[in-house]
Amino acid sequence: MYSFEQLKVFITVCETGSFSAAARKLKRAQSGVSQAISNLEISINQTLFNREKNTPVLSENGKALLPIAKSILHQQTYFEQKLASLTNEYENELVIAIDESLVSTDLLNIFTPLSDKFPITHIEIISTSTFEVEELIRTGKAQAGIIYADGELKVDMDFFLLGQARFLTISSPNHPLATLGSVQDSDLKTYLQCVHRSIKQKELWFSYAISTKVWYANTHQTLIDLIKLGTGWASVPEQLIKQDLEQGHLITLPVTYERNGWLTPVGCLISRSHPSGPVLTSLIESLQQHQFSNDHWEVRRQ
Repeated sequence: MYSFEQLKVFITVCETGSFSAAARKLKRAQSGVSQAISNLEISINQTLFNREKNTPVLSENGKALLPIAKSILHQQTYFEQKLASLTNEYENELVIAIDESLVSTDLLNIFTPLSDKFPITHIEIISTSTFEVEELIRTGKAQAGIIYADGELKVDMDFFLLGQARFLTISSPNHPLATLGSVQDSDLKTYLQCVHRSIKQKELWFSYAISTKVWYANTHQTLIDLIKLGTGWASVPEQLIKQDLEQGHLITLPVTYERNGWLTPVGCLISRSHPSGPVLTSLIESLQQHQFSNDHWEVRRQ
């Protein structure tokens, strides 16, 4: 019968490209890695690698079994983390990372009851970009994160949908685009675009640069301030500009391919690097008891 350790070695060899590289990563002797693969092949009666050349090449059967092996180890890790959480006492600290444009009084109101319910737990709220939130979750530096969801399956963290947020394409009332009754893609490309980009130069998949003239900022509020000064145009969360729209400081451009703005999912990531203690569990339950409107990012009870 194969073991979880053999599957781990198999996956590592595939990821690193050789037995020697896998041995270095696993801090084992190369002979031990080779033996583990050989034992796995014997136990399942399949050839996983072609060894005719110096570098092992994954066989067709190996290619078919690799995603299943990854799934088995993934479920094992999840089982162990869940088992540990069943005996875990109150967490000493809970770190919550949130996309900077999603922070609101309504959202923070969901967190505040934790202070009374779990007075000994330190709560840290980190406001940054969606990309940095995901990295904090992946590296175990935050237990929960709220982001703009891209629809990609996260195999190394849990995820649940919270609702949707609307993005609007805006300019100042004095910008040349504001005079157009209908704004085409070609019109937007003519003028300077202000684009949200993370510190690691990643752009959101629905508001990336399309113009040949671009300015970047790593917060949506900076984009809004630039647009109010007449710098160019941008796509920003509706919730952040409601007052500016009402007061006439900004206008929504009638873009032909998104007349009512762009709706994007908002979701919550949960780390698997930390056992789910009672504080995190309580936070998840509170978030799941709320929904977010389609018109703007607003928390309300169901």
